[in-house]
Amino acid sequence: MISVIYSDEFLQHDTGLFHPERPARLTAIVTALHQAAWADQLQWNLPTSIDKKNVLPSIQKCHTLAHIDRIRQIAEKGGGMLDGDTPVSSKSYKIALLAVSAWLDGVDQVLTTHEPAFILARPPGHHATQKTGMGFCLFSNAAIAAQYALEKHNINRVAILDWDVHHGNGTENIVENHPNIAYCSLHQSPCYPGTGRASDKGKFDNVLNIPMLSESTLSDYQVAFEKQVLPFLLKFSPDLLIISAGYDANEADPLASINLKPSDYGVFTQYLLSLNCPILFGLEGGYDLEALAQSVVATLEPFVKK
Repeated sequence: MISVIYSDEFLQHDTGLFHPERPARLTAIVTALHQAAWADQLQWNLPTSIDKKNVLPSIQKCHTLAHIDRIRQIAEKGGGMLDGDTPVSSKSYKIALLAVSAWLDGVDQVLTTHEPAFILARPPGHHATQKTGMGFCLFSNAAIAAQYALEKHNINRVAILDWDVHHGNGTENIVENHPNIAYCSLHQSPCYPGTGRASDKGKFDNVLNIPMLSESTLSDYQVAFEKQVLPFLLKFSPDLLIISAGYDANEADPLASINLKPSDYGVFTQYLLSLNCPILFGLEGGYDLEALAQSVVATLEPFVKK
């Protein structure tokens, strides 16, 4: 079975009218997954309630108390802007905690069952640095999940592969000095947030940034996977692979100019199956609803038992 961790509560993170990171992103994905020919192979799970799981200790390992308190205080005052792009509504703090809980549940599931899981949660996380949120992101979900996996499950190495069209500056900021976490990003360059240089290698050669030119297509990504991504991950030999699964590299996406098709993400998954390790996917970006939804379906399709 393929586990999908989702709650309607994630729709309560209110970003306002016309914001690209909107609740409809999740409802589009949920609808598409229910309509998939293999929907009976999906196991839908609610995230553990934040009343039952205290996620703050895990968050505090990746973020400063000042950053956490700032988000909480903005929410308690009824909402406001963390920066020009990143709204916080009255419920956003608690929903962001629930999103972290979902990612941690995903770690527990894939390391226990060795079956894949997909975290359908928002707000996203890969732009959130140790000290601040930005780019629609509040807490760095993937980095938090990686640290949690190492501590809770007593494994040795976790790799994060980020295929969102924007560089995950927050994730890299948090894990670049950690010898047991590798970070690999394929991202459009130049593009927001202006980070992710190929020359940035991390303290332990544990970072691989692959800038992709505007108008890149599947064939360009295949070269990157075969020549760089897979050798990097195979050398690191992770016990868990976390995918920061953003889908804004689609040709239809309004926020960038890479020319992938939804079906291409199934090709990416096929590459990753060769690593023979548990895989956890978690949603990051992707703002064209149809392309986003079909991309998630394509991502999971290689796991379907025929």
